[in-house]
Amino acid sequence: MKNLALIAGCLLTLTAAEAQEMPKPQKEHEWLQQIVGEWETEGEVLEPGKPPTKTKGSESSRLIGGFWALSEHKGDFMGTPFTGILTLGFNPEKKKYVGTWVDSLTSRLWTYEGSVDEAGKILTLDTEGPGQDGKPAKFRESIEVKDKDHKSYSSSVYQDGKWVTFLTIKYTRKK
Repeated sequence: MKNLALIAGCLLTLTAAEAQEMPKPQKEHEWLQQIVGEWETEGEVLEPGKPPTKTKGSESSRLIGGFWALSEHKGDFMGTPFTGILTLGFNPEKKKYVGTWVDSLTSRLWTYEGSVDEAGKILTLDTEGPGQDGKPAKFRESIEVKDKDHKSYSSSVYQDGKWVTFLTIKYTRKK
């Protein structure tokens, strides 16, 4: 019975919404289509004074309603199996891209806000979270679309007055 009531409520809400015009994806949402697909990944974890640690994995990304990209990354992170989920969309009220990240190695929900550069190639997302010392730190994530079959990702932390990159990933579209 609860399911029927829930379905009826959803239908009534949808019917009321249909009386108004349903929102449509905007040009900013179209940018997300470039990151959709099946990808192989190769990454490097960068630690000062140490050689880079290599990682490999895959990512599967799809669009939800033209508004949201949902990406699931699977791989190995420094010897540990890893799954991460990224959501990305565009918030018209804020005029910003927004997103979230969760993964199998932490209990933190990361939230992002950012924008695409004027050339339309790089989405830069900013967030805050615990730094290596446990104190709050600023982080910056970038997704760069190289071409239809290649993209890259980098993650940086703001330390000592500069951005320090600690993770890079190259993506190649699966054929």
